[in-house]
Amino acid sequence: MSEEFDAVLAAVGPRLRELRRRSGATLAALSETTGIAISTLSRLESGHRKPGLELLLPLARAYQVPLDELVGAPPTGDPRLYPRPFRHNGITVIPLTRRPGGLQVYKQILPAGLTDHLEPDPRSHEGYHWLYVLNGRLRLVLGDQDLVLSSGEVAEFDTHLPHWFGNADERPVEFLSILGPQGERFHIKARYRPT
Repeated sequence: MSEEFDAVLAAVGPRLRELRRRSGATLAALSETTGIAISTLSRLESGHRKPGLELLLPLARAYQVPLDELVGAPPTGDPRLYPRPFRHNGITVIPLTRRPGGLQVYKQILPAGLTDHLEPDPRSHEGYHWLYVLNGRLRLVLGDQDLVLSSGEVAEFDTHLPHWFGNADERPVEFLSILGPQGERFHIKARYRPT
């Protein structure tokens, strides 16, 4: 049992280094986020320090991954996710993915009237964005275009282009939002199957 335990602990450091690399964070930025000293983070990643809960819990929170993923726990066989919704600027955001870096998927809900009184304030950032409207009507300001997307419509754009979205009318709107790293485009493949 001791060899198994040692093997699990030895794998944590490289896993932490990979998570940090994929997220693009520096040791200094991670130290500021978690409150863990840079030297401790470095020793954890290199395997010179054994990880304990007091170190792993803040790291799991910072990387937004379950503790099981940090320690490489065996899969439980249960594929279900248990998302924890949060609110950001009045929008309910439900994360549907758990991995830092790569594609991030969210369901977002804008309550009725949230953006009625707001003047659009387009912003740009790194990445690529794909939106799918589930319910309601979404106003999308994209560069010099002002669009309204209805249920079932999709928009796809490079996030360097200034963009803003909000309610297109007084009703709530629900949509899926998929964000990817710059240059990573989404490809939808469908195959015709005769009935």
